[in-house]
Amino acid sequence: MEFRYLGNSGLKISEIIYGNWLTHGSQVENDVATACVRAALDAGITSFDTADVYAAGAAERVLGEALKGERRSSLEIFTKVYWPAGQSGPNDVGLSRKHIMEAIDASLSRLQTDYVDLYQAHRYDYETPLEETMQAFADVVRAGKALYIGVSEWTADQIRAAHHLAKDLGISLISNQPQYSMLWRVIDERVVPTSRELGVSQIVWSPLAQGVLTGKYTPGGELPAGSRATDEKGGADMIKRYMNDDTLEAVQRLKPIADGQGLSLAQLALAWVLSNDNIAGAIIGASRPEQVADNVEAAGRTLDADTLAAIDEVLGDLPETDPDKTRSPATRTQ
Repeated sequence: MEFRYLGNSGLKISEIIYGNWLTHGSQVENDVATACVRAALDAGITSFDTADVYAAGAAERVLGEALKGERRSSLEIFTKVYWPAGQSGPNDVGLSRKHIMEAIDASLSRLQTDYVDLYQAHRYDYETPLEETMQAFADVVRAGKALYIGVSEWTADQIRAAHHLAKDLGISLISNQPQYSMLWRVIDERVVPTSRELGVSQIVWSPLAQGVLTGKYTPGGELPAGSRATDEKGGADMIKRYMNDDTLEAVQRLKPIADGQGLSLAQLALAWVLSNDNIAGAIIGASRPEQVADNVEAAGRTLDADTLAAIDEVLGDLPETDPDKTRSPATRTQ
């Protein structure tokens, strides 16, 4: 495993991060989820990402149980706040001081830990003053419940404003968690340059485009049993934008490039993401332990300029690049 600094901080995280969105407490059974976490630890992964909203809190509970007994200082645990975690009250969503202060305690209880290394705003809250949100985060850090602060899917302007407030409050906003892959590049034009300027790293989700970049889905082919595309609890909705013949055929044409690098398609996709120097880590999920071992082989792999150009040639205009696709819900209820 290779490690990178997270933003302009002294915190190092593993290049491959294990995340449990759409898996723990939802898509796979708890014993399999625990086996996947053990496989991640065995492969050298030290960074684990979750959120209170995943499976209405169950994902945090499963992760906390799976990591119980591990040396806490050897792990980096990330979670997030914004969406309701199974509750439906008017203050159970957003980034108000009330919700943040209550949510962090609930997350720590489910994770069975005294603190998280990174506490992230899961989306931007247009209904709460940013000053209130950042003051609450500062108080969470000063209480020792989180070491660093991050955001997720925030625009360049939102990151800049939050970073300015964080600096004034004496806390470190060091990361953004956006979607990013060969097929989804909306952060490249604005978010990445701004983040580089401010000393903010990206820890990216869906680097395999919901599994499409593994090559397991083929044009006209039968959907693999138990795959994301067959998951009616949310996975199928997320992946459907890529389930068209043009995209699936292009992914198959990437295979000779992967073979030439001695990589699987999944490893090629992860190595592509990690070739961006503003990316501190790529979040992977798994429904089987062996998937973790395969993905970890991408750590430390470098793709040269010719390989990157060949990938771009194969994909053509398929990747989404519109920077306006980075956005949060206009209201908390959307």
